[in-house]
Amino acid sequence: MKFSGELAMPMLGVVLLGTPLLSGAQQTDPATGLIKAEGWETVRNNCTACHSADLVTQNSGTRNHWENLIRWMQDTQGLWEFQAETEETILDYLSSNYGPKEDTRRPALPRTLMPDNPYPTVTGSD
Repeated sequence: MKFSGELAMPMLGVVLLGTPLLSGAQQTDPATGLIKAEGWETVRNNCTACHSADLVTQNSGTRNHWENLIRWMQDTQGLWEFQAETEETILDYLSSNYGPKEDTRRPALPRTLMPDNPYPTVTGSD
C-alpha cells in the first residue's frame, strides 16, 4: 500500500503522539503510581510497607522536607532506621521526583511580614 504525502504526515503524527518516550512522559509503576526512576523500587519496598504509595505521590517537598518526614515517622510511627545507603537512595528519589512544586500555594509569609492582629488579645486575668 502506498500513502500519499498528505496522508502519510498525519499518520506519522498519530504514531509519534502514542509513543511515551518521544512525548517526554514519565513512566509510572501501574501498581503504585510511583515514577519509574532510579531508586523507585527502594521507595516502593520501604515506604509502602506501612502506607499507600498515594501518600508519596500526592506530596512534594525539598530533600530536607522528606528527611523531616522520615524522622517524624521514625520518632512517632515506629519506622525503622534505614541503612545510610538506603536512606540516601530514598531521599535522592523523593527530592528528584517529588520535589517542590512550582504551581502550588505559596509558602506562608514570615511573621514579620504579617499585618497586625486587628482583634483584642487576652493578656491575663483582670
